[in-house]
Amino acid sequence: MKRSEEITMQYFAFLDKHIQDVLSGSVPEFMELNEIAAQLAVSHTHLTDTVKKEKGQHPCYFYDEKIIHEAKMMITDSDQSIAEIARVFTYDPSNFSKFFKKMTGTTPGAFRKNSQSSG
Repeated sequence: MKRSEEITMQYFAFLDKHIQDVLSGSVPEFMELNEIAAQLAVSHTHLTDTVKKEKGQHPCYFYDEKIIHEAKMMITDSDQSIAEIARVFTYDPSNFSKFFKKMTGTTPGAFRKNSQSSG
């Protein structure tokens, strides 16, 4: 396996574990990309360039995508309010709504309503 593939694989494995750690409350907040790079023993620039080369997108894109995926599942599968879910994701509720809408084109509330009416 090429080193770039190894770094990319480690990044994705780290993201999955880290997001679960935040959601379970064992880690207080999401790490910045430079902190993740340090955990993987590579520079921020090297991590960014490597993931872009291997996957065609900036590492933050995948980080956000994974967070949104988890948020969608929680919004769909739980009775928690959007504000409670925002706090699980360590967001202020209004910032969470902005982030969610930026990523999905819809608000968390509208997403929940649509997923309930289609399910």
